[in-house]
Amino acid sequence: MSVKRFARKCLWRVGLDVRRFDPRSSEAAQLVRQLFVHRIGVVFDVGANTGQFAQQLRDAGFVGRIVSFEPSTAAHATLSQRSQNDADWSVAPRMALGDHDGTVTLNLAGNSASSSILPMLPLHARAAPESRYVGSETVDLHTLDSVSPQLVTDSERIFLKLDVQGFESKVLQGAEQFLRRVSGMQLELSLVPLYDGECLFHPMLRCLEERGYDLWSVVPGFVDPGTGRLLQLDAVLFRREPALSAL
Repeated sequence: MSVKRFARKCLWRVGLDVRRFDPRSSEAAQLVRQLFVHRIGVVFDVGANTGQFAQQLRDAGFVGRIVSFEPSTAAHATLSQRSQNDADWSVAPRMALGDHDGTVTLNLAGNSASSSILPMLPLHARAAPESRYVGSETVDLHTLDSVSPQLVTDSERIFLKLDVQGFESKVLQGAEQFLRRVSGMQLELSLVPLYDGECLFHPMLRCLEERGYDLWSVVPGFVDPGTGRLLQLDAVLFRREPALSAL
C-alpha cells in the first residue's frame, strides 16, 4: 500500500477526507463562476444557519453583497458575530420567511441545521438521529415581498439561496414580486418526503421551469447512511436569457 493511500485510510477512520483542490470540481467555485456569468450583485442567503454558505462564497471569491436570514436565536447570534468583519455581508433581524406576516413556531433540531417550521418525518429522524427536534421557539414570520425593498437596490441582480428544511414553497409563495427580480436561485430539495408538507424536487423543478428558470447544476446533499440513498440535493437554477442560452 502506498504512503498516500495509507494516510488517506487513516484520515477516513477519523471522519476526514483530504483532496487536492480543483476549481473545475469545486462546487463553491462553480457557483461563484455562475454568479459572475449572470452578473449577480447580491445574494439573499435564506436559512443561513451560522453562515456556512456565505463563508463558502467568500472563500471561493464572491465579492458582491450577501444578505443573510436566520430564525434560530442561537444560530442567529453566531451568524451575526461571524459576519462582523465583512462590510458587504449583512444579517437581517432574526425572523423566518414564509407566505404571510405573523408569528410561527420553529422546531429546533439537535444539529441546528435541520431546524424547521414543518414537522420532521420518521425517515429523516432515522437517517440522521442527531437531527431530531429537541425544543421549539416562537419567531416572527415575514415575506420576502415585505422585507426585500429595504435590502436591495433597483439596479442589483439577485441570487436567492433557500435552505429552509422543506419550507421553500412557502417562502416562494411570499415572494411573488421579489421573484420578478431574481436572476437565479439555489434550493435544498428533498427527493423523498422528509418534512410533512414540503414540496419535493420534481414538482418544484417543474414549477420553476414554468416561471422561466433552467436547471444549471445539482449538488448532492443528505444521504441515508444505512442505504446509501440520496435524500436531499441542492438545485441551482438561473432565469433564461437569450445571450446566455447561446453560450
